[in-house]
Amino acid sequence: MSSRVLLGLTLAIALLGAAVQPALAQAKPAVLVPAGSEIAFTTRQMGVPVEGKFGKFTAQVTLDPKKPETGTVAFTIDTASARFGSAELDAEVPKATWLNVAKFPQASFQSTGIKAAGAGKFEVAGKLTIKGATQNVVVPVQVAQAAGASTATGTFTIKRLAFKVGDGDWNDTSLLADDVQIRFKLQLTGLAPL
Repeated sequence: MSSRVLLGLTLAIALLGAAVQPALAQAKPAVLVPAGSEIAFTTRQMGVPVEGKFGKFTAQVTLDPKKPETGTVAFTIDTASARFGSAELDAEVPKATWLNVAKFPQASFQSTGIKAAGAGKFEVAGKLTIKGATQNVVVPVQVAQAAGASTATGTFTIKRLAFKVGDGDWNDTSLLADDVQIRFKLQLTGLAPL
C-alpha cells in the first residue's frame, strides 16, 4: 500500500472519528443549587389546603435542551425531611400509615423519556416510587435561564392512595383528598443554553 493511500485512509478515519465524536458525547450533568431549590406538596383535609415541603433531596439532571430525548432526570427525596410546619403533623408523617420512613427512607423519580413541548418547555416521563409503590407520571417542566443559571419549575398531581400514603382510616377521600399536588423549583448551574 502506498504512503499516499495510507495517508488518505488515515485522514478519512480521523475525519469520520471527528464527525462521530460529538454525536456520542454526553451532556454534562447540571449541578443542583440546594439553597435555591424546593419540592413542596399540597393536599386537602376536609376541603382545607394543607401544605408541606421536603427539606432534603438530590437531583441529577443531564439535559441538552436542543436534544432533550438524550437527557435524563433523577431525584432522590429523604422522606424523613417532610415538614408541614406543625409539630403534630410532622410527628405523624414518618409513621407507617403515611410515609413509613423506617421502611422506606427515600422516594425517587427516574425519567424514562424527555421531549420538547415548546420554548423552554419539556415533558419528562418517568417512574415515581413512594413507599415501594411505583407509578408512571408525566411531569411538565418549564426552564428559564439568566446569568448562567437555570431554573426548572413544574407542578403535577399524584394519587396518594396509589402509593398507599394515608392507608387505612384515611382511605376515605372526603376526609383527606386523594389528589396531592407536587410543585418544584430547581436551581441548576451548568445546564446547556436553551
